[in-house]
Amino acid sequence: MTAFLARLLGRLPIGYLQLMHNPGRLVAALAGVAFANVLVFVQLGLAGSMAESVAIPYRLFQPDLLILSPLESETLSDASTLPRQRLFQALVHPDVTGGTPIYMARSTWLSGQDASSSIQFFGLAPDAGEFFHDALAGPLVSLSLSDTALVDTLTRFVDMRSFADATPDAPVPFEMQGRQLGAVGTVSIGGGFGGDGVFLVSDQTFFHLFPGRSSATPSHILLALAPGADPGRVADELTRLYPPDTVRIRPVTTAMEAEVRYQMTERPTGLIFAFGVAIGMVVGIVIAYQVLSADVADHLREYATFKALGFRQGFFVGVILEEAIILAAIGFWPGLVFSQLFYQALAYLTNIPIFMTPERAVAVFVGTILACALSGILAMRKLAAAQPADLF
Repeated sequence: MTAFLARLLGRLPIGYLQLMHNPGRLVAALAGVAFANVLVFVQLGLAGSMAESVAIPYRLFQPDLLILSPLESETLSDASTLPRQRLFQALVHPDVTGGTPIYMARSTWLSGQDASSSIQFFGLAPDAGEFFHDALAGPLVSLSLSDTALVDTLTRFVDMRSFADATPDAPVPFEMQGRQLGAVGTVSIGGGFGGDGVFLVSDQTFFHLFPGRSSATPSHILLALAPGADPGRVADELTRLYPPDTVRIRPVTTAMEAEVRYQMTERPTGLIFAFGVAIGMVVGIVIAYQVLSADVADHLREYATFKALGFRQGFFVGVILEEAIILAAIGFWPGLVFSQLFYQALAYLTNIPIFMTPERAVAVFVGTILACALSGILAMRKLAAAQPADLF
């Protein structure tokens, strides 16, 4: 390693040799850097999991436009209802080829095992498969029978193994909202921070489960456009058809991105995750600074000798940055491994969509390098202000 670094740097790798000279301090420093990385990875993983949870229900749809209520519509599940006549008004536009309403409500499922799960119900028209993900088009047809459902095998806190063999010919019975339902199939959607699972039912079954809801007041409306139609242009033209401030019309991807942004920047949970990332970075900077500052203090006489020999400040900056980058480059990997293990354990225990991404790993690695480099520059202040005569 010494020979490799010597060829790379064009000089003796003094920073590396100083780190290796005190193995105990080196191990403590690497542990500190790894711990700071784990803190950052955990917060970024939870933030990414929340963003992924927000995106899951949107990915069930594949229409061109989504009509939402302008009131309380920052999130898909909490938005106010719409008059169904908004659908018929939209169908007047020449570029709108079809539309379907969707109904959403939440209920608690008591599994009978002292456990409960918060279930998000989607009420859909069984013959509107073209508006939803291709994998749902076939199973949706089976919801034509009353009081049937497609249940989420990734629902938290409930043993879903009994539903694995559910078919339209052999439905698996269960009870929700005081009503007997039959599972005629399964989907794999998963929960998130806002719920534990997603069940799909027909619109008529939805009204049986939630008698306070009416077919005249859907939660959202999905629109399909003619091939080649510009969604942005059509959305603007449709908005002008309605009375002011009565609807919001967006492409599905735009609505999803807006909700992710809202959850991450305005909701307390997103702000807490951002604060946790900042705390992790501060911890890493402080730990690296303490190690590098102690190293500078321990070698002041040696640095004084170099100063007296005429070495400029850039030389010392290079040595300290060399130590900082080595600490970051080595300490990152145990932090990455422990974080990956944490992600896997958390995903197994909670079923939330948390996983490591290459982009996140690269971002944290670069952040670790920059944080350690900043610590090294801060640790150089004492040496920069000192004169060689004062150091002997």
